[in-house]
This record gives sequence, C-alpha cells and structure tokens, in this order.
Amino acid sequence: MPATKRIVANRCCGVVVDLQDFFLRQIDKRQRDRVTVNTGNFIRLLDYFQIPLVVTLERPLELKGTLPNDVGRHLSDRALTFEKNYFDLTKDTAIARHLAGLKRRQAIVAGCETDVCVLQSCLGLVDLGYEVYIVEELIFSSARNVDAALARMRDAGVTFTSYKTLFYELIEAVEGDARLEKKFAVLGPFPEDLPDTAVR
Repeated sequence: MPATKRIVANRCCGVVVDLQDFFLRQIDKRQRDRVTVNTGNFIRLLDYFQIPLVVTLERPLELKGTLPNDVGRHLSDRALTFEKNYFDLTKDTAIARHLAGLKRRQAIVAGCETDVCVLQSCLGLVDLGYEVYIVEELIFSSARNVDAALARMRDAGVTFTSYKTLFYELIEAVEGDARLEKKFAVLGPFPEDLPDTAVR
C-alpha cells in the first residue's frame, strides 16, 4: 500500500505564487480581503513552525506589482522572494535550485492564478518528485470556472487541504500534551491571535 500523505513540519516548505496587486484587482474586494488575511495567517503559521517559504512574483513588476503590504509584513528571514518569467516556477533555475537546497520534499502552495501559474507550478513540482498540497482558501483566479484546472491537479496527485486542517496537522496534539509542550518550549509561545480557521 502507498504511504499515507501527512504534512510534517520538518519535511515541508511553503510556496506563495504571484500574489500581486495586478491579480488581486481582478477579483472582488470581499474575496481580495479574505485572500490577503488568510495568506498573511498562513505565512505566520509556517513561520512559527520554522518552515521555509518561497514567494514568487511574475514579471514585469512595474505592471503586476509586488506582494501586498498586509501580507509582506509577515515575511521573516525564512522567506525568500523570486521574480519569474515562467508560469511554472520550477522552470526558473534559481527557484528550482533554491527549493532543492531546502531538502524539503513537501510543498504547501497558495496564490494565483489557479488555472495558470498555480496549475503549472504544481504540475512542475509533482514532476520533480514533490508531494504537493494546496490550501483551498488561498488560491484564486480571475476566471469564473477553474474546475478543469482543479481536476488536472488532483489527477496529477496534488492533495487539497484547508487552512484549518493544516493548522491542526502542524500542531499535532492538544494543549497540555508533554511532547507538544516540549515543542512549544523550543519554538516559543504560540501566537494567541493566530486563528485556527480561514476567514470565509
């Protein structure tokens, strides 16, 4: 039987694909606000567990912009930002080399657009042997229907998860558990204002 896929903090990295002003302007304000808040919390969650993060920005930046300030302010020195020309981030040599150097075989993906850069990047990561997970509340597209892209990613072996599932999969145990308390002693106090569910 194939091994059960589980997200493990010391085996994974985060990837935020092209979360830029140009793409955010193409969705309604309510969805834009949700994506921005949820992605910021996603970055904070990964950073607490010392999970490295790759952020990509599609060129040209003067047209498409950078990461919104409300998201970018949460980046730590564990995050590295790359500009890219390819829709598939793995075709950019510098990004692929950096990911390989992290020695993490699981990638947790957020960003846009679901049916272009997210799709192509996920397929590229699968081709390179990564276990790929998408946080469903953290992807979006200007297109109304992305069912075909979602189906292609699932068929390729991409696993869809929710922010809440990711949150508790990383925490692993209830408060008071000795192993959990030992982990928190190393990582520091867990941020009390970090929600366990995504804003919907």
